[in-house]
Amino acid sequence: MELNTVRFGKIEIEESRIFDFVLPIIGFDKQRKFVILEPNKDALFKWLQSIEDPALAFPIISVAALEFDYTIDLSDTVLEKLGISNIESVLVMNITSIPQDNPKGTTINLLAPLIFNVDNNTAGQIVLSGSGYDISYPMFK
Repeated sequence: MELNTVRFGKIEIEESRIFDFVLPIIGFDKQRKFVILEPNKDALFKWLQSIEDPALAFPIISVAALEFDYTIDLSDTVLEKLGISNIESVLVMNITSIPQDNPKGTTINLLAPLIFNVDNNTAGQIVLSGSGYDISYPMFK
């Protein structure tokens, strides 16, 4: 499938890589189809590109790569909606905010992670209410 994006231009993606956000990203309820792009395989950041809106792409990161304590509990409702039956099928990513004029001011949204089921290509954003996690956790101290 050919996808025309604002940030990356025309790219080819396999339809099998498209995730259906059954639990939409907060503020983007109408956008349900996304693909994870890795412009540089060695980069820490990836991009979550909307299939439906060529201008919409979020920089995302796996907090696991940063080696700090981050634990989430998935409710039975989330497990059911995403069809998660085993933990090996779960990928957790977090949206980041990277100031163009100050990349060292990058923050990570720990409060509302993105949960991907890589077995059935469903995904969703959840809010970890009462967790104490921050929506703008500084990546660099």
